[in-house]
Amino acid sequence: MAADAELGFGSKFQTGDGLSPETFSNMAFVTSISGPGLARDSIDASHMLSPDEWRQFIAGLKDGGEISLELNFRPGGSAITVLLAELNLPSAEATKSRRVLFPDTSYFEFEAYLTGVEPEDPFDDKMTASATFKLSGRPFLTQV
Repeated sequence: MAADAELGFGSKFQTGDGLSPETFSNMAFVTSISGPGLARDSIDASHMLSPDEWRQFIAGLKDGGEISLELNFRPGGSAITVLLAELNLPSAEATKSRRVLFPDTSYFEFEAYLTGVEPEDPFDDKMTASATFKLSGRPFLTQV
């Protein structure tokens, strides 16, 4: 019996151009994609007479979390150039349509803005960089 699992090889992180119809381009040299980290807030609704001294909670707002990318880094490379340019965008232009496209062509689609870029330069391994994107609003999973 085959395992119910798939390799992530071939997945892509994409950014839309904002036009209609929207065209998505791939982020270069991505080696790992983490997220989105979907969550819901818990609101403490406890009171002086909560039964048996147990805290009580109500469900709060949902949060799309973040997407984190790991990528190969070259100081003069195209990936870091794109990320640094995006980090310097004015706030009104920072949020863009994004996708995580999986090998079977299913995808998460969401609005997000870049919140951080962090290069790493070890003396005994390849240089890498991480990039973090904050989701705004509801992400949608389209399954194929």
